[in-house]
Amino acid sequence: MRTLAIAKRVTTELLRDKRTLALMFVAPILILFLMKLIFSANSTTSVNIATVDLPSAVRTELNGIKHVDVVAKKDNSAAKKALKNQDVDAIIRKTSTNQYTVTYANTDATKTTMVKQAFKGALSANGIKQMRSTIKRLGGTVVKLTATVQQMQAAQKVAAAKAGMAASANATTGSAKTPAISVPKVKVTTSTKIKNKYVYGDKDTGFFDKIVPILMGFFVFFFVFLISGMALLKERTSGTLDRLLATPVRRSEIVFGYMLSYGGLALVQTIIIVLTTVYLMGVEIMGSLGAVMVINFLLAVVALAFGILMSTFARSEFQMMQFIPVIIVPQIFFSGIIPLESLAGWVQGIAYILPLKYAGDAMTQIIMYGKGLLGLSFDIGILLLFLVVLTFLNIRGLRRYRKV
Repeated sequence: MRTLAIAKRVTTELLRDKRTLALMFVAPILILFLMKLIFSANSTTSVNIATVDLPSAVRTELNGIKHVDVVAKKDNSAAKKALKNQDVDAIIRKTSTNQYTVTYANTDATKTTMVKQAFKGALSANGIKQMRSTIKRLGGTVVKLTATVQQMQAAQKVAAAKAGMAASANATTGSAKTPAISVPKVKVTTSTKIKNKYVYGDKDTGFFDKIVPILMGFFVFFFVFLISGMALLKERTSGTLDRLLATPVRRSEIVFGYMLSYGGLALVQTIIIVLTTVYLMGVEIMGSLGAVMVINFLLAVVALAFGILMSTFARSEFQMMQFIPVIIVPQIFFSGIIPLESLAGWVQGIAYILPLKYAGDAMTQIIMYGKGLLGLSFDIGILLLFLVVLTFLNIRGLRRYRKV
């Protein structure tokens, strides 16, 4: 009976907590819906290839492959400029007879593999066409030779019938003339050699290297969000925040104080995560390590403000944990790990209201393309806008707890 009484009391408390019930039943449905949108997206990969001095037959075969777009460049400098501007994914250049150099951006291992397969397929298809043409020409020569032999045999029979079998052998030897037949020359080609070059990484670069910039930002965002939210929640439930609000201290001073203190911890955490990723995991950075640090720290401060804001809506640590599926999971889904261009237009719009999307874009540009902070003004500006708006909401949110 006591067990039933305890169960009844706990159930009653749960039923009264509408927020917990909503998170328990709505959050799983939201996550499943997002997963359906993400994993049912069109996963077709398309590549753009710049060619320099590539034979027209090979270029035609390459352009005929599905999801491959080929653009011919007048020289190697123009092709490299297109690769640097991210307009193409690879450059194919013919350097000498049967020798090609292929330069890959290699920021997406899937696209690199697709370019390799497409180019080899185009070379094979072109080789088969040339072989068929040669066989066809040889076939015409064989037909001519057969017709000539038949004419010689007919001439021998006619001569033998007139002069007799004994004389016909000598007569046909001197009289029958073999017509001149031109045998087509068959070009014997050496094996094709392909030299591969990689702008980012090497031949062993895989999918993990592509998502590393995003994962780096995700872990910074997740832990700072959780720790900062839990910390302010503890201050509030223990009564410390109420005592602070009862003093002449301004709400803005409280918010900035928390952000300054936890911002220092976020800076240390950012340094540890970035250095671990770069040096222990061997991730190559084309740009500046300092730029990566700046973007990650800016994201950490945004996560700090986000965590403080969410803690004002939670009544307990349990409720704070329940915000993770609603706030954190969409961040990772729409951060760029799954290519956004493969999603429907209205689904892509969700990514533009999430800070991790802009941080992931910025760090990808730094790590894989070598861009500097000046070239990332848009992403940095959006992150700063997030920070300003969240800080303002935090200051406004403390009004509900000020009793004097």
